[in-house]
Amino acid sequence: MVTKQLLKGLPEDADLRRADSLAREIFSDVANKWALLIIEALGERTLRFSELRNEVEGVSHKMLTQNLRMLERNGLVDRKVYPTVPPRVEYTLTGPGRGLRATVDAMCGWTHQHLGHIENARRDFDA
Repeated sequence: MVTKQLLKGLPEDADLRRADSLAREIFSDVANKWALLIIEALGERTLRFSELRNEVEGVSHKMLTQNLRMLERNGLVDRKVYPTVPPRVEYTLTGPGRGLRATVDAMCGWTHQHLGHIENARRDFDA
């Protein structure tokens, strides 16, 4: 967590510990499983809605739509609509979205690295 020392001189909106901070709102938006999986699935690619839904197994149409709108609102995903019938819509990570993807990639790596340990801990806990 960020220490008070590191936050000195930053606006109150940057303090994740404050319930009313913009930083906490943004953190809450992007730190959910669907947002993280969408960011990982997009990677360096541009995908249509249906392609993205196929990439993120288990996500409902509604959840994918809500998370894409939230990511677009936060400037992490760019949505491009082509005037065709039916309309073609494509999604791509923006610069900040690609920056966040580096963090998501690190989290995926951490998960793979510690999967065995976590499985053992769960088994021991549930015994």
